[in-house]
Amino acid sequence: MSPPRRDDTEQVKKNFVSRIKNLKTRLRKSRNLLSDGLTRIMRGGGDKARILEEIDELLVGADIGVRTSAHIVEQVSSSGISLNEQTVREAIREEIVGILSLENIPEVDTTTRPHIVMVVGVNGTGKTTTIAKLARRLTGEGKKVLLAASDTFRAAAIEQLEIWAGRVGADIVKHKLGADAASVAYDAVSAAIARDVDTVIIDTAGRLQTKKNLMDEVAKIGRVTSKLVEGSPHEVLLVLDATTGQNAISQARAFSETCGVTGLVVAKLDGTAKGGIVVAIAREFGIPILYIGTGETAEDLEPFDPEVFADALLT
Repeated sequence: MSPPRRDDTEQVKKNFVSRIKNLKTRLRKSRNLLSDGLTRIMRGGGDKARILEEIDELLVGADIGVRTSAHIVEQVSSSGISLNEQTVREAIREEIVGILSLENIPEVDTTTRPHIVMVVGVNGTGKTTTIAKLARRLTGEGKKVLLAASDTFRAAAIEQLEIWAGRVGADIVKHKLGADAASVAYDAVSAAIARDVDTVIIDTAGRLQTKKNLMDEVAKIGRVTSKLVEGSPHEVLLVLDATTGQNAISQARAFSETCGVTGLVVAKLDGTAKGGIVVAIAREFGIPILYIGTGETAEDLEPFDPEVFADALLT
């Protein structure tokens, strides 16, 4: 589940244009705020200081964050470009792409079988649905997938994961409500080895009452899976809800401090005007955004591409 790599074939270029068009529709609320707001500001006129101040307010309003917005405005201001709509729009786009295009991202070795992915996040972020979407992508590629219902604190989480497993064609290992989460993960990985499964996706309890409890549980899951598959879990994906805006920042900080997060999935981007939170998170933590959720169905999970995302927001 490494960040997607661009291939310069003609078909991929066509797909790139198609993805921008599709994402523009899905990010309509965020795009209306940013793109239309920028048009309004530039056509409204005024001196340079006033224009830059309004752009800063616009970016903050889109939840790009105070520090990141100030950084983007400063780069635009010091670039020496003439302040017309086209040049300003392009300058902001380039800054956003630069922030989102993280350098020196380590490649994830997905050849180990089974490949173990642990998914974390607070309740209500769309974590279980995101797991289903990831499983759907993998089964669609011909991979054998097994889900581990290690969120044993909520009966609804186990039931929901089981329903999704049936829909997307994945196996599932579950225990009774209140069972030890690490035991579920251990049994799931054991089953995956026996069944020649390609990928195990481990659901976890979405709670942040104390960082210590969270760390202890995640660390225990890691210990038991690594006994069966060396180096696992190979990936720790954090699911964030875009509609929560700046609250997603505090969640990302808490989980990155405790869980060794290797990648982010930003869900529910289709239902918010706060799409700028993606930019704020990328600049704040330097963790790659791997996927974005843009709808309710199992197919509504987009591999994240900085240029596609920036174009969908601003062009």
